[in-house]
Amino acid sequence: MGNQNEDSTEKVLDPEFISVIVDVMDVKPNEIKNITYLKKGITNDSFTFEVKDKTYIIRIPGVGTDKLINRVNEYNVYEVLKGKKISDHVIYISYESGIKITEFWETARVCDPFDRNDVRRCMEKLKEFHNSNLEVSHFFDPFAEIEFYESLWKGKPLMFEDYVDVKKNVLSLEKLIDQLPKQLVLAHVDSISDNFLFVEDTVFVIDWEYAAMQDPHFDIAMFAIYSMYDREQTDYLMESYFAGKCTTEIRMKIYAYMAIGGLLWSNWCEYKSALGVDFGEYAIKQYEYAKEYYAIVVNELLPKTEYSLEMRTIKGKK
Repeated sequence: MGNQNEDSTEKVLDPEFISVIVDVMDVKPNEIKNITYLKKGITNDSFTFEVKDKTYIIRIPGVGTDKLINRVNEYNVYEVLKGKKISDHVIYISYESGIKITEFWETARVCDPFDRNDVRRCMEKLKEFHNSNLEVSHFFDPFAEIEFYESLWKGKPLMFEDYVDVKKNVLSLEKLIDQLPKQLVLAHVDSISDNFLFVEDTVFVIDWEYAAMQDPHFDIAMFAIYSMYDREQTDYLMESYFAGKCTTEIRMKIYAYMAIGGLLWSNWCEYKSALGVDFGEYAIKQYEYAKEYYAIVVNELLPKTEYSLEMRTIKGKK
């Protein structure tokens, strides 16, 4: 999920990956220039390289990535996005190895989640692709993913003493989510500020590894919790997406998704912690979202609506 990680030492691109570039770009090894280690992501390493005076990025999946990412699903998403001017320009992607080659945009910059104009433009882009009627065959189930990441701990002691109660509370939100109106679309799922690129006057969205069919409002919640927004900032985010027309029910649903996403990525961080990657404040904050926004939904917003955590139908209706 995103790039909440510390800097890494420089690496060298292995010959096996250079051979992939040779095959894909139809060049000789000595025609590949200026190979540079770009970054260590949470699940991938990236290198830039030049071929015929043009720069590209090659993504190399990290150890254990096969447990976290379904590369066939990712491949299918990029097939659907082809020619839509939504994502970065993919030159090559393998659903077997997970290796991906894309064009490198020299002038690109990521979204600043604390710049309101950036946020507004990102929400406009988010809404644009949500409304594009794009479909894939797979679905992202955050409740199943919570259980999946927990299963990866393999008996590791819990970081939080109240985890059992917090998890029970968060899972109870599924009953509420099932009642609220929603329309499934191709959602990004990892729709964080780092994955919105500003290239001159255009906004592109990158890193579709988690993308699947889901409620579009889930993406708004993920942007908020990764940016570690407070409630006021989150409300501005919603107002930007809905152009000032966000109902109490939708606001409640997005807050619920923030609680669900908080526990989901907290569990994810705990799994990564077992592998020696510490996310510090970010991991703790995600867990706090699970508790804080569950409380806001149940104690503040739910009583203002006709919905309930106790049943899967609207009160008074069968």
